Amino acid sequence: MSRSNSNASIEQSGESDAAGSCTDPTRRAVLTALASCACLAAIEPAAADDDEQPGANERPQKADRLVRAEGDKAGQVIKSEDLTLGGPPIRAWPQDPNTSVVRKGSRLNEVVLVKLDPSELDDATRARAPDGIVCYSVVCTHAGCPITAWLKEEQGDKNVLKCLCHNSEYDPRQNAQVVFGPAPRRLAALPLTVADGAITVAAPFVGKVGAQQGG
Repeated sequence: MSRSNSNASIEQSGESDAAGSCTDPTRRAVLTALASCACLAAIEPAAADDDEQPGANERPQKADRLVRAEGDKAGQVIKSEDLTLGGPPIRAWPQDPNTSVVRKGSRLNEVVLVKLDPSELDDATRARAPDGIVCYSVVCTHAGCPITAWLKEEQGDKNVLKCLCHNSEYDPRQNAQVVFGPAPRRLAALPLTVADGAITVAAPFVGKVGAQQGG
C-alpha cells in the first residue's frame, strides 16, 4: 500500500514535465522507472580516482613499498628477486604500506630500479643500494621526459639509463651522474632498504627531482 503511494508521488512529478496528461498505465510505469533511474544517477557518488586519493601526491615516505608502474604486473609489489642482476630496470611507484595508496598523483614520484654488482658502485651509491639495488627518479633533469632506455653508453661499454628525448645518459653506478647529453645534473636518488626480500624506501629523495627550470 505504501509502495503505491510512493510510486504515485514519483509519477506525478515526472509526468508534469514529461508526459502531461498521459493516462496510459504502461507509459506511466516507464516514466516512473526513468525518473527513478535519473534520481539515482544524480546522487550516485563517482568512484574516487586513484590519482586523487589522500597521499597520492605526497613524495615517497620512509617505509613505503614499491609497486610496478607498467605492464601486466602493474600495481604488484616489487621484491628483490624480481630484479635481474645487470638489468633490465623496473619502473615503479611508491605505495603507502598502511593505506595501500599508490603515490602516482605526481609524475615526479615515479622511479626506476636496477640491480647491479655492488662492487661496481661508488661509495655514495652503495650506501643507499642494498644488495646492489639502486633507485632513481625516472624524470630526466633536462626537459622532464621519462627515462625509458637501458642501453650501452655512447662513450663506453656499460649499460646506462638513457632518456631518448635528447639522448642524456646517466650512470647508475656513479650516483646517476650525467655521462652524455645535455642534462644539467644527475638524477635524484631514492635510498632503499631490503628485509626478507621486501624492498622499502629508507629515506626521502636525495637531490632535486624534475627538470631544469626556464631556458
